[in-house]
Amino acid sequence: MIERTLFSPDHAAFRDSFRRFVDKEIVPFHAAWEEQGYVDRAVWHKAGTNGFLCTSMPEEFGGSGADKLYSVVQMEELARAGITGIGYSLHSEIVAPYLLHYATPAQKAKYLPQMSSGAMVGAIAMSEPAAGSDLQGIQSTAIQQPDGSYRLNGSKTFITNGWHADLVVVVAKTNPAAGAKGTSLFLVERGMPGFSVGKRLKKLGMKAQDTAELFFDNVHLAPEQLLGGSLHENKGFICLMEQLPWERLQIAITAVAAAQAAIDWTVAYVKERKVFGQPVSSFQNTRFTLAELQTEVQVAQVFIDRCTELLLQDRLDTATASMAKYWTTDLQCKVMDECVQLFGGYGYVWEYPITRAYADARVQRIYGGTNEIMKEVITRAMGLGS
Repeated sequence: MIERTLFSPDHAAFRDSFRRFVDKEIVPFHAAWEEQGYVDRAVWHKAGTNGFLCTSMPEEFGGSGADKLYSVVQMEELARAGITGIGYSLHSEIVAPYLLHYATPAQKAKYLPQMSSGAMVGAIAMSEPAAGSDLQGIQSTAIQQPDGSYRLNGSKTFITNGWHADLVVVVAKTNPAAGAKGTSLFLVERGMPGFSVGKRLKKLGMKAQDTAELFFDNVHLAPEQLLGGSLHENKGFICLMEQLPWERLQIAITAVAAAQAAIDWTVAYVKERKVFGQPVSSFQNTRFTLAELQTEVQVAQVFIDRCTELLLQDRLDTATASMAKYWTTDLQCKVMDECVQLFGGYGYVWEYPITRAYADARVQRIYGGTNEIMKEVITRAMGLGS
């Protein structure tokens, strides 16, 4: 196995600390959270108290001012443990960066400290019943009123952290006639009149993740709720595109870590499980299958580590991030399928981690932009297509 050189001793120490937190505060309860369809709110407060939220945010806003490798460590450790119900990375490395990069000083001061402490859970509302990967097709509107306020109307679906969310970055059209150039981002708080949370969606996998529908019925938004203020009105689509490389790389990081975890579980299982009086690992088909999977995951890990280096240098482009997202999530699903096969009938029993990982993996090829969309992005960067 190629030695990874991304991480320093400080990162390693943080990994040990976060792994202990996961094993103590999350793993023992995750099965129960899958049954109820959401994680307990207390796990957010505990993460905030231990400094595990918004680690890359500046210290002045309650973060640690750490590099993004600390967040990478968290993503890998959650995947290692088969944990998919915790929306820490979306909260800390998708929602919070929108505030850091685009919010006004007053908005940053109001929201980021509460997100860092776990007092507020963040979500981002892009997808709609008729607009998923095609963000230009969003129908929600936020029309400015004579007094300068906005009226938000529309609905969102498939929203991670939607059930717990106290703060939602909502994508809406402020100038519907302008298409993508008429899109803005708004900061909508739980409890605002007209804002309601619909049912939690029952999904194939990621059953502990509180994925919900959100509804906005004439929600009155003061000008201060426009992310970035008037300077960012109608510039929401640009903001979304700027943040997509990191968002897609996060999916890829999780995909590789989850695939490696599946291989590790399977290696341990085939050594113990006997068929025809001998371990499953003694069969050449088993060994060769695992050798092939391990090789492909190792290749993917090297690529993802390189993409992470580019991200830290602010050089990761959209096409490369799309390659990472599409390739690794396809590989993740392939690994899960092969490993379930090696588990035999037990690979179809929910109490086994490999079974849950198999179900959890499938959505990775869909969210963050479907893998078909990723291929479109790549071909356009190659000078092909429109």
